[in-house]
Amino acid sequence: MADVLSRFNSGKLWDFKGGIHPPEMKSQSNSQPLRHLPLGTDFYIPLKQHLGTTGNLLIKEGDYVLKGQALTKGDGLRMLPVHAPTSGTIKSIKPYVATHPSGLDEPTIHLQADGLDQWIERNPIDDFSTLSSEQLIHKIYQAGIAGLGGAVFPTAAKIQSAEQKVKLLIINGAECEPYITCDDRLMRERADEIIKGIRILRYILHPEKVVIAIEDNKTRSHIGNPQCTTGSK
Repeated sequence: MADVLSRFNSGKLWDFKGGIHPPEMKSQSNSQPLRHLPLGTDFYIPLKQHLGTTGNLLIKEGDYVLKGQALTKGDGLRMLPVHAPTSGTIKSIKPYVATHPSGLDEPTIHLQADGLDQWIERNPIDDFSTLSSEQLIHKIYQAGIAGLGGAVFPTAAKIQSAEQKVKLLIINGAECEPYITCDDRLMRERADEIIKGIRILRYILHPEKVVIAIEDNKTRSHIGNPQCTTGSK
């Protein structure tokens, strides 16, 4: 690891041979800003949205729920809670066809929105440095955060397993597919929020170095600008 850190500190860009290079199709969407979709009327919420087992139900048919309310309860960091995307009434809890090429059924909550989009009471953290690493990991777990890769690995479990062991923290801003542009647009429009998240990870993991990995086709990303990273060293 010391050798890897010294290579990063040299400032040299490293390449590797091989791989495939399909045509990039990012121009179809990378010029469009992020935007909110209109609120839907019916939401179908799979109980399992992460690697691991399904949580235990906290609601039943006919219940009224608020946006952000936990619908399931986990038991351990690999069993994430699932939350209501908006306020409304639970119409059913039964198998529905999953959004997966297999076409298999998945235990799913049908939530009928009331159009109010009313939140539960929220308790934001004003200063994360007042909390311990364990408390922050628990907050991340309660939020139901999981990776967006194919494994959808629970983030809290990943952080806990790496706590006090990380020398080099790499923030992956690369996009592995030719069409996706979500990372690009987020780094353009939400750079400040991403940096705040990196600071929380750095506080928990205590790495010797943090590297933000960005592809050379993302020249408009603001995340590496000095005004975004000032005070992050």
